[in-house]
Amino acid sequence: MSFRMSSASSGMGVADHSKSTFMELKRKKVHRYVIFKIDEKKKEVVVEKTGGPAETYADFVASLPENDCRYAVYDFDFVTAENCQKSKIFFIAWAPAISRIRAKMLYATSKDRIRRELDGVHYELQATDPTEMDLEVLRDRAN
Repeated sequence: MSFRMSSASSGMGVADHSKSTFMELKRKKVHRYVIFKIDEKKKEVVVEKTGGPAETYADFVASLPENDCRYAVYDFDFVTAENCQKSKIFFIAWAPAISRIRAKMLYATSKDRIRRELDGVHYELQATDPTEMDLEVLRDRAN
């Protein structure tokens, strides 16, 4: 009996649109966040949803599926102890505990590829439930 994992072992490509949407978030501040998903038919990471600059962190968290994996980037604005306005970009690998094992494996093996393509991310989080990516977690990491 042989065990084969077709695309999960090789990692997925990253769609050009995914890279350009990230650059819009990074350089132009057009988006507050971008949520990416793996399109298994195209064998690449594609944009699933973007959030406008006025959207909140709660809007972002509510946009993540509760039972499936996703990648996301979030542009976190904050004020330092010295009263300076700053912005840091977080990459979040969302893999809820109740998601399918195959999905978790697929997203885990493709994560390094998308991280390399998204140049300019400051911090990375791995989250299996919302408490692991609470707004306080972002604040602690950014400061």
